[in-house]
Amino acid sequence: MKMKFVKSCMAVIAAGLLSSSFAMAQEEKAASLDQLLDMVKKSQVAETAEFRQREAEFARDKANQANVLNQAKATRQAEENRSDTLEKAFADQELLVNQKRAQLNERLGSMKELFGHLTSTAGDLRVTTQNSLVSAQIPNRGDFLSELIEKMNSNTRLPSIAEIERLWYEVQRELVESGRVVKFNAEVIKTNGEAHEQEVVRVGVWNLISDGKYLRYIPDTGKIEELSRQPDSALLKTARDLQAASSGYVAFSIDPTGPSGGTLLAALVNKATLVEQFHQGQTVGYVITVVGIVGLLIALWKSLVIFSINRGVSVQLKSNKPNINNPLGRVLKVAEDNPNVDTETLELKLEEAVLKERPRIESGLNVIKIIAAIAPLIGLLGTVTGMIQTFQAITMFGAGDPKNMADGISAALVTTVQGLCVAIPMVILHTILNGRAKRIIHVLDEQSTGIIAENAERTHK
Repeated sequence: MKMKFVKSCMAVIAAGLLSSSFAMAQEEKAASLDQLLDMVKKSQVAETAEFRQREAEFARDKANQANVLNQAKATRQAEENRSDTLEKAFADQELLVNQKRAQLNERLGSMKELFGHLTSTAGDLRVTTQNSLVSAQIPNRGDFLSELIEKMNSNTRLPSIAEIERLWYEVQRELVESGRVVKFNAEVIKTNGEAHEQEVVRVGVWNLISDGKYLRYIPDTGKIEELSRQPDSALLKTARDLQAASSGYVAFSIDPTGPSGGTLLAALVNKATLVEQFHQGQTVGYVITVVGIVGLLIALWKSLVIFSINRGVSVQLKSNKPNINNPLGRVLKVAEDNPNVDTETLELKLEEAVLKERPRIESGLNVIKIIAAIAPLIGLLGTVTGMIQTFQAITMFGAGDPKNMADGISAALVTTVQGLCVAIPMVILHTILNGRAKRIIHVLDEQSTGIIAENAERTHK
């Protein structure tokens, strides 16, 4: 196989030489065959010298690579020896460290248990001071505690007596400050985002107030912010009184709930107002409101009409002369205009006159009655749509977060309340106005019956 490969290479090289010689001959354009043969011979001689030069360069490169390889092997051996030395040194040092650590634990004795308690106390105090309102007045108390905890957890450092006494001082200071009412100046961020340097009153570790408003302390940033929504005026008055006082006792509402106080207050101020509850009824709530306003306007108009008619009838009852500006006067006018008719004819005419007055007296009452009936039904419609909205929220977001269902539940309950708030007064107003209308009609019937009875008695005589 090797011989065949060498022969193939030689054939390729010969073909190359012939082709190159032929090409040179073609370029120089030999005049005869002898001249062409001489030109080929010269080119063979030149190429043989070039190949020998290349072979010598290759041999030199091969020798250099061998030297580099030997150097690399020597370096590897040296590093392996160094690694063995370092591993042995590491093992010796580790054994020494374990011996020193055991010696340290033996010498610490009961002090180790003491450091454990100090570490636990410092950790609890760090969490307390981080969320405490005292840190709004005295910031950066946690830096010392973090450094002390890191030192006590270290195997190479121990806390000093001064640092242990400082921990005792910080615990006692937190206890003392939790029972004091203190005024100090601090930067307060307003609801519009502007920051102002102003006087702040700290009530123990429960509340911060300034300018008669409640504040909150943000532990992560160390900032003091004004609550976006303040409690009612009664609580704000106690805040103003406390800030204005310089001595003595002042009534003040404290919210001690939560880790740093103010949790219940924050929940109360976030409670929806009446206007916000009204808008929670959404479209159905607006429809109920419009229906209620229409019913109220009709009831008001009808009250004025019935009051006016009742007053006119009362005046007419005290007069013998019919006045046509009231229903009774118009009925009496019919009797006065027909003095000589028989009893049956007069009865029919008076009955006709009373029937003409009834629509004027009773108009609008049925509308109030209908509104009183449909308002709860519209509220029930809002309840159903609100529950549908709630179930859609559960389908989309699950039942894990109640806030996702709050809109639907609020709409259902608010529309129910709005429907009842419209229906109940409408029922009362309809009952009152209908009673007044029936009383007027009763007076008309009574008076017409009396006129008929007098006419019949006069006819029989």
